[in-house]
Amino acid sequence: MARLELQNISKVYGTGESAVTALDDVSLTVDDSEFVSVLGPSGCGKSTLLRIIDGLLEPTSGTVAIDGTEVSGSGQDRGMVFQSFNLFPWRTVRKNIEFGLEVAGVSKKERKQEAQKYIDLVGLQDFGDSYPKELSGGMQQRVGLARALAIDPEILLMDEPFGALDAQTRELMQTELLKIWSENQKTSVFVTHDIEEAIFLSDRVVVLTDRPGRIHEIIDVPFDRPRFGRDLKAEPKFGELREHIWDLLFEDTEQPATVQ
Repeated sequence: MARLELQNISKVYGTGESAVTALDDVSLTVDDSEFVSVLGPSGCGKSTLLRIIDGLLEPTSGTVAIDGTEVSGSGQDRGMVFQSFNLFPWRTVRKNIEFGLEVAGVSKKERKQEAQKYIDLVGLQDFGDSYPKELSGGMQQRVGLARALAIDPEILLMDEPFGALDAQTRELMQTELLKIWSENQKTSVFVTHDIEEAIFLSDRVVVLTDRPGRIHEIIDVPFDRPRFGRDLKAEPKFGELREHIWDLLFEDTEQPATVQ
């Protein structure tokens, strides 16, 4: 049984002549411990799809199921990492990571222990008592990842988490994410504009069409793990996959797709 199953997901914003179809009949299964990236032109519904999985949006039609059980609304079985960090500026790193556990009614002692575990996991041992304004962008995103992992979700959802970072930090964070992911191998759905990022991180890449977003092609990534950025990206097969995905993105658009 798939860990995550989407059946015939569609999302329409507005009504009548002003209605805009963001997603149209998207069906997808994600296996336990699988890392899947969703890639497509700007405005194709990638983030909408992720928010439907997380329960932040309701689909116009279709269903989301986790371990065979249909879900609606948000829940502790899903953890979300956003592009904009979304940290509480008045909370320390430790207290930000504890937030979801606090909402769930976990005891203060256990919250502290769990927060420290994830502080260590994301490499912020010296910054537990720091505030977000004292951290770099990459460090803030590590806090966001630790906060999502601390609730021990069945599924980790990431919406362009490195999109706001500079190119060098982004590459470093890709490698760090794979190291962190290898520790727990959470079932993960990762939205990105970046073709190389999608290939480097994923077991499969789901390419969506231009709006309305439909599944254009699902691509198996053939590279073994662990992966190392510069070496892998220099391989001919990596370049072939990158060019194939570029071609897919251009097929349905008259203008060049907005991807990196």
